[in-house]
Amino acid sequence: MRHNLSDSFELIKDRRTIYPELYSDRKIHREIVEKLLNAAIWAPTHGNTQPWRFSVFTEAGLNKLSTFLGEAYKKHTPKADFSELKLEKLMNRPLMASTVIAICMKREEAERIPEIEEIEAVACAVQNMHLMATAYGIGGFWSTPKFIYNQEVNPFFDLEKKDKVLGLFYLGYPKEDWPKGQRRPIEYISNWITQ
Repeated sequence: MRHNLSDSFELIKDRRTIYPELYSDRKIHREIVEKLLNAAIWAPTHGNTQPWRFSVFTEAGLNKLSTFLGEAYKKHTPKADFSELKLEKLMNRPLMASTVIAICMKREEAERIPEIEEIEAVACAVQNMHLMATAYGIGGFWSTPKFIYNQEVNPFFDLEKKDKVLGLFYLGYPKEDWPKGQRRPIEYISNWITQ
């Protein structure tokens, strides 16, 4: 075997969504964030297009992101759906995190690969980051506010019109013990065809 299967499986099972409200004040060093990004770029990618792009917000950049999210929410949320509580939560979360990574997809100019496959590649990259964060004891949360998919937000993240923002990945060290998790057994979610 090339790797310890038990350790690998335990790492996968240990991955959790941990919200910014549960982060401590401890900062994540840049070198660790770079290791997460290096794990991300080894995700599978059809045609080797490597469509992932990341904008990393730390320190004062978190204030800039907070302000942008508040303005974008106000601009792109219909009055009937607008909530002051959601606005406050959206603006506070970056300030609770040590680092926030904007998850983006850069569309290949020739568009040889279907867009859905490029999105799937980026999702795999996020899973790699999340697993690496787990190995470091860092909590992660992939947030997808509805307005983030609006092309009007693209310039803030230095993206072109046909590119996409796929969410925000919040990172921070948890204040408390690592949460437990559970999944349904595979018997409930798999169908084996043998004939």
